[in-house]
Amino acid sequence: MASVRDEDPTEPGPADDGHRRDPGAERGEATTTDADDSGPGDVGTAAPPPGLDRRRFLTGALVAGGALVAGAGAYGVVRAESTGSNTKARTRPRATRQPGSPSSTSTTVPGPALARTSSGVLLPISPAIVAENAKPGHAWWVTTPQRAGDIEGFADRVSAQSGDAVTLFVSTKAAHFHVEAYRMGYYDRVGARLVWQSDEVTGIRQPAPSLVSPTNTIECHWSPSLTFTVDDTWPPGAYLLKLVGVTSEQQFVPLCVRDDSSHAAVVIQHSVTTWQAYNRWGGYSLYFGNAGGQLSYVHAPGPGGSFADRARIVSFDRPYDHDWASGAADFVGNELPVLYQAERLGLDVTYWTDVDFHARPQLLTNHRALVSLGHDEYWSLQMRDGARQALDAGTNLAFLGANASYRQIRMQPSALGPDRQQVCYKSATEDPMYGVDDAIVTVNWPQPPVSRPECRLIGSTYQDIGARADLVVGDPASWLFQGTGLAAGQRLPLVVQGEFDRYVPGQEGPANVDVLAHSLVANRGGNYSDVTWYTTPSGGGVFDSGTATWVGSITGDSDIPGNVLPPASPAVVQPLQRAMENLYAVIAIGPASASHPSTGTWRSAYRTSGSVPVGTPSNAD
Repeated sequence: MASVRDEDPTEPGPADDGHRRDPGAERGEATTTDADDSGPGDVGTAAPPPGLDRRRFLTGALVAGGALVAGAGAYGVVRAESTGSNTKARTRPRATRQPGSPSSTSTTVPGPALARTSSGVLLPISPAIVAENAKPGHAWWVTTPQRAGDIEGFADRVSAQSGDAVTLFVSTKAAHFHVEAYRMGYYDRVGARLVWQSDEVTGIRQPAPSLVSPTNTIECHWSPSLTFTVDDTWPPGAYLLKLVGVTSEQQFVPLCVRDDSSHAAVVIQHSVTTWQAYNRWGGYSLYFGNAGGQLSYVHAPGPGGSFADRARIVSFDRPYDHDWASGAADFVGNELPVLYQAERLGLDVTYWTDVDFHARPQLLTNHRALVSLGHDEYWSLQMRDGARQALDAGTNLAFLGANASYRQIRMQPSALGPDRQQVCYKSATEDPMYGVDDAIVTVNWPQPPVSRPECRLIGSTYQDIGARADLVVGDPASWLFQGTGLAAGQRLPLVVQGEFDRYVPGQEGPANVDVLAHSLVANRGGNYSDVTWYTTPSGGGVFDSGTATWVGSITGDSDIPGNVLPPASPAVVQPLQRAMENLYAVIAIGPASASHPSTGTWRSAYRTSGSVPVGTPSNAD
């Protein structure tokens, strides 16, 4: 695969060359450069997206035939009426419930009960989640290949509760379009259920976005296309809103339906601030910008772009790139496999985004565990402090990726509402808060004037990009590997890819960290990737997978097309899925310091492997 880099000298590594790899390239994804890309007001000139691999949600998937494909009307889908591009949805009768479904669509009522999985692991199970996933799935949630600007849009919020109105802003070449809302989960291997569908809406071509100087912020000032209300026929969960043009145009708008009253055992967090940081729609992300104010509409950077021209503030008031998972951004490749397994298990789970966590950090103590997914890099002070306070109060944390909580951000409003603009200068002296309020300056968390390395919270420290190594089991007797059949030194092929973390002796993090897997990353200067666990005194525990590929590696057997979510090797999937069950059995029950206290096995791991590799970055400054 060709690697495409975004220059970012603030991201260190043993072989730091002053560049930050493209998020697709660093995960083994194909990326493209389209010199003739099109967007608002300029449609039809871009080449179709090329074939992509398993680390990316491909837009080229087609599903046909069999029980997987059935008419929406067969499942009582609710429709919203519209008479034009600016018409609000009107109420229609509630969707017909499936036989055996609970009387409420809440995924936390009735209450959870402990039950054993098929492998014998005791977990808190939600009858409502089980009933929801017993409903028929709908395979046509998958999109087909599109060209830039065929259809694209965004919502005025990243999440909604029952009763909230959601407005969509859509630009398309299609004369008419409609919206299909899919709740993502297991659904008997299909991965999604169609919950709601709008009537046809008049399609219009919206104006080009504004480029705001000097922060190089891309923001759309579009006319509303459709407003609908999320009601109690929408179970809380992760949704993809599929925009469907009358001439087969298709693209996603992600939406989380949350429940702020939930006390589910586990809350899964969507990393939308990291999605937005990497979003290049319009030509500007927090890593990349076009010289001279040139607009572009593909995820891969074109010639002439640079880190110096990057955005310092990015806005949620714009679509995600059409060639980045059909507008679903990082959701499918870096998040869906966890949702798919959790809902297959019937785990007592609810969902929010990191923007919601930022706005209401106090709600984390309502849950026994927070699960952070494959790439959760951008955290605000409110998130960081909220996680620390919840951890000390007994809530457990699980980081299923690498490079988490690595950069500080601030949130500010746009014309559409609160927390719609994400501030990250990546340079202390550029940030207007420098010398005014140093605690919120938007640099890497380990850097001055903030100087709060992520290892203080996570236990491990971000290392580098470009890893390509096997995961090596260090402690097979650990609770994490119980029932997996893995032995000491056993290798799980290529589970360590892209970004990686490890425990660094002598840094500011906790001293009682257990290293459960200790993997040599030979191609990155002989460094290591560690799976780590530590507990706080009388509080919660913190798990870190130490690799960006953990989430993608637990993808199991499904009927989701192979070019969308291909299954990994059974030799990898089976033990890691069991490890995930073991993880939930610890973090979803109660404060882990009481049940699974850590003892500091890192000493044994690093005595065996030798000294800290030369050139390893120190983030303790």
